Amino acid sequence: MDIRVNDELVMKKPHPCGNHRFAVLRVGMDFKIRCLGCGREVMVPRKKVEHNIREVYRDLEKISIKG
Repeated sequence: MDIRVNDELVMKKPHPCGNHRFAVLRVGMDFKIRCLGCGREVMVPRKKVEHNIREVYRDLEKISIKG
């Protein structure tokens, strides 16, 4: 899956603050993502993030995901 730094992810499950949107800060074996609701930053394994992605936005355009 082609996820890049500064992409915005809409996840299937919300963060405990209730927000579904996250900004990608770092990409590798783990993703560092920031909740756009409360600002909390977390490191999450790549497999878990890719499994839970609903939509990807790059430069305010929706990117189609296959899977």
